[in-house]
Amino acid sequence: MTPFRADIWVAAFVRRHNNLGHLCVVVRRGDPVAGQVFLLLDHLNGTVSLFTPAPVARREDDSADRVFERRFDHVEPQRAQERIAREADFDPDLWVVELEMRGDDLGITLV
Repeated sequence: MTPFRADIWVAAFVRRHNNLGHLCVVVRRGDPVAGQVFLLLDHLNGTVSLFTPAPVARREDDSADRVFERRFDHVEPQRAQERIAREADFDPDLWVVELEMRGDDLGITLV
C-alpha cells in the first residue's frame, strides 16, 4: 500500500486540527505527491516542538502511514526554524505545517 499524497495528507491534517479549534496552517508547500512533511508545534508559551518524518530504519512495520519523530521538544523557535531552513536547502519539496496548541497529542504516529 502506498502512502497518501502529501497534499491530501496535509489538507486532512490541517482540516482536522482547525475543526478541533487549533490554529493550523501550511507555511510552506512542497511537492504535492511525495514531499516530506515537517510539523512545527507552537506550545503558546514561547517554545516549539518540531516533528519530522521518521527514518525508515526506525519504523517498526512496513505500513504506508506517515510516521514521525520528535526532533526538537520545547525549544526556542529560532532553533527549529534553522533546522527547517537547512532541510529546505537540501530538499526544496519540503512541506511545513505550523500548529498552535497547548498539548502534545497531534494525532500522528511517533517512533
